[in-house]
Amino acid sequence: MDWKTLQALLSGVNKYSTAFGRIWLSVVFVFRVLVYVVAAERVWGDEQKDFDCNTRQPGCTNVCYDHFFPVSHIRLWALQLIFVTCPSLLVIMHVAYREDREKKNREKNGENCPKLYSNTGKKHGGLWWTYLLSLFFKLTIEILFLYLLHKMWDSFDLPRLVKCASVDPCPNTVDCYIARPTEKRVFTYFMVGASSICIVLTVCEIFYLIFKRVVRTARKWKKTTKRSVSYSKASTCRCHLKLEEKENKSQNRSVAALRASAPNLTLI
Repeated sequence: MDWKTLQALLSGVNKYSTAFGRIWLSVVFVFRVLVYVVAAERVWGDEQKDFDCNTRQPGCTNVCYDHFFPVSHIRLWALQLIFVTCPSLLVIMHVAYREDREKKNREKNGENCPKLYSNTGKKHGGLWWTYLLSLFFKLTIEILFLYLLHKMWDSFDLPRLVKCASVDPCPNTVDCYIARPTEKRVFTYFMVGASSICIVLTVCEIFYLIFKRVVRTARKWKKTTKRSVSYSKASTCRCHLKLEEKENKSQNRSVAALRASAPNLTLI
């Protein structure tokens, strides 16, 4: 698997990620991908070859190994890393879609035409929902793979001795020994811990995005409320002024009528 290609693709996500997203990406590549490529693959490289059972029955060792290791740790982690990093590509694809729309708009209406987006990488509108959806995908995948790892190997533990009973073609209970169980247990705990840190960072980023969106909406609502209140006040003042003008005009007309009807009358 070419992890460099995946890293090159995901490096563009840093431009559109929050601080939590950048930390998450660093943890994935430094503490998970790098450890996986440099050390974990070598530790599990001889797992089936050194899975030793105290029997000479043909096929019994392979069947016992498949019974206790339906999926290898190393292959399960590879799938986990692929599925966890793929949702981030949704954000890159959405930004690329926005940039393509902006380009077509300029070609159609000219270079001085109004922009469709103030910033194609800014998390507003549909891009905000795409980013939030990618975070929920990451969180679901991380929890699902941790559950599978815990379900297949109880409490992420690797015992030194496993007993293979009532499994054909093994004739009776067979004792099998795992190669370097302590070393594999340490790497298992390390990978589980790194995955747990990524889960915490993803949850923090989800709450951060939602909180930021709520604050922005509240500010917009306050601004619109202030504008409506000031507009209503201004309109009320104008109405009062108009009423006063009408009253003054009516008084002036009545006074003029009295003077016309009685020119010798003196008004007190």
